[in-house]
Amino acid sequence: MKKIFSLLIVMITVFGASKVFAQSAKTESFKVYGNCNMCKKRIEKAVAVDGITKADWNVNSKVMTVSYDPAKISNDAIQQKIAAAGHDTEKSKAADSIYTKLPGCCQYDRKGSAAAPAHDHHN
Repeated sequence: MKKIFSLLIVMITVFGASKVFAQSAKTESFKVYGNCNMCKKRIEKAVAVDGITKADWNVNSKVMTVSYDPAKISNDAIQQKIAAAGHDTEKSKAADSIYTKLPGCCQYDRKGSAAAPAHDHHN
């Protein structure tokens, strides 16, 4: 009987700890600018860091969905990592020097950026 009680205590503790961890994870979505699957790979790779458990950028909607541990990384830091890879987000703009090094198909219309001309992908 004592063993069953001990086992029950351990199971409750493990279940409780996993529930606390699951509650600490946060999922958010935000806009990230890009054009193609090369962008998708670059954007998702930029956030393959400790604290982020899932990252998916949708090429068509331009929406990034991330699941992360806010104790390890913030939404702002995630968006800064994406900008450091050359892609503008809702909160962070990529440095022109990084953006202009992106392949031509990955350079999107930055609307108002004098350093980055719009590219016509129909040519």
